[in-house]
Parts: sequence; structure tokens; C-alpha cells
Amino acid sequence: MTNHVAVWIDHQQARVFHLGRDAVGEVAIAAPLHSIHDKHPRGSEGAKEHPDDAKRFFRDVTRALEGAHKILIVGPSSAKLELMKYVHDREHAIEARVVGVEVVDHPTDGQVVALARNYFRRTDGLRPMLAE
Repeated sequence: MTNHVAVWIDHQQARVFHLGRDAVGEVAIAAPLHSIHDKHPRGSEGAKEHPDDAKRFFRDVTRALEGAHKILIVGPSSAKLELMKYVHDREHAIEARVVGVEVVDHPTDGQVVALARNYFRRTDGLRPMLAE
């Protein structure tokens, strides 16, 4: 089981970083392409979206989080909050492992990893003091 995982997410993709002691594994998950059928509602950019696209996207992201002890979710827009709502409604075991949600614009992969390592280093260091 991976101890720490960071997720950078927006409405087009998610990047999931499994942080090991010496290595980082990354999984990229693309949001579903928009449907061209007229019967579906228009999205914010005028593209036609299937009503279940977001659910499928968030389900795929949560599958990539299975096995994580601690999860940090970051991103520039509302997608991180929508993911948290999905997790709250459907993935209670994962919800319990989310330790933070932060606003982060469009960093490089290295910047996400550095941010996550610093975040986990700080929060892991605080946990023993809180238990006393």
C-alpha cells in the first residue's frame, strides 16, 4: 500500500502521484471526450457533455487512489471540490484518507511532487503532537 498520494486535477485530466521513499509513480487520467449527440446538455465551453462523463472520470481517479494511506488533492479550479463531493457521496473509505485539498494552478509534475512531499512532511510531523 502506498503511503502518500497527491492528485492534481482539473476538468480535462487528473495526474496521480504515488510518492515512494526514492521513487514516484505517476498515472495520468484523461476526462472523457465530449459527446456529439444533440440530446445532451451543453457544458460551460459549449461542448456537449454526457451526463455521466464526470462520474466516470471521478470513478477512474478514485480507482487510482486505492491503496493510499494519505491523499492530498490539488488543482486550479472546482474539479478538486467536485472530486471531493464524489468521494463523499460514493467512496467513504477514500474520503477518510484525504488529508488536504489545496488550490494549485498549473505546476509541473516536479512541482506537484515537491509540494506534496513538503505538505506530507509538515502534516506527518504535526500528527504525533496532536495525539498528546
